[in-house]
Order: sequence, then structure tokens, then C-alpha cells
Amino acid sequence: MKTDLIEIFQTIRASLQPYATLGFDNRTNSDTVYDLWSNKNVEIAGADKNEVFFTSVSIEEHHITIRFFSNDQIDYFKDLAEHGLRKLLNKEGYIEIVELDDASLSKIEEAIAAAFKIFKDKDWVA
Repeated sequence: MKTDLIEIFQTIRASLQPYATLGFDNRTNSDTVYDLWSNKNVEIAGADKNEVFFTSVSIEEHHITIRFFSNDQIDYFKDLAEHGLRKLLNKEGYIEIVELDDASLSKIEEAIAAAFKIFKDKDWVA
């Protein structure tokens, strides 16, 4: 069980980094924030976009926050919640954690993979 926020952040960031080679760019890669974006021109909810937020992990004051999707994509988040993450979600639909065990990491990695599948299926990433 990991309880050190830096160690938790680094572990989750390591799970996200391979996606940077699958069509995503990271805009912020610091000691406290790592995010991934698609720079593909797409249409979402009737709006043309030249970038699409994929996911991020950040160290907050007392916890780690993991975000998936932007507000205009939130309908797709319910698919991720089915990956056993419901108990980890806060009221805004983010994951906030203060400790990380192997089971939770596995669920987070499954959710990342499911989010990637949605992006591929919707043609939101190259």
C-alpha cells in the first residue's frame, strides 16, 4: 500500500506515459502534474475542436486527483465508472486518492485503457 503522494503520483504517471506514444501529447510534465491531450481536429457534441483532453494526474494539497475527459465528453465517463471506480469518484466525477494499493492501481489502469478505447472508437486520437 502506497501512502506517499509523490510515490502515488509517479506510479500513476508511469501508467499514463505509454499513451504519449499512441497519439497523445503531454502539455504539462512536472513534479506535480502530468496530462495528455489529442491534437486531432474532431467534432464533439456539435462543436469543432482542434484539441481534446484525455486525462491528467496531479498532486493536490492532501490527495492525488485523476481526471478523465472534459465536460463536453462527460457522458462517456459513466463507461469508466463501470470499471470498479465508482467508490473512488468524487461528486465532480474525478478520482481522489490518498493511498494506492495494487487493486486500485489495476482499476485505474483499466479505466485508462477503457478511455483510450473510447478515444480510438470515436476517432478522437490519431
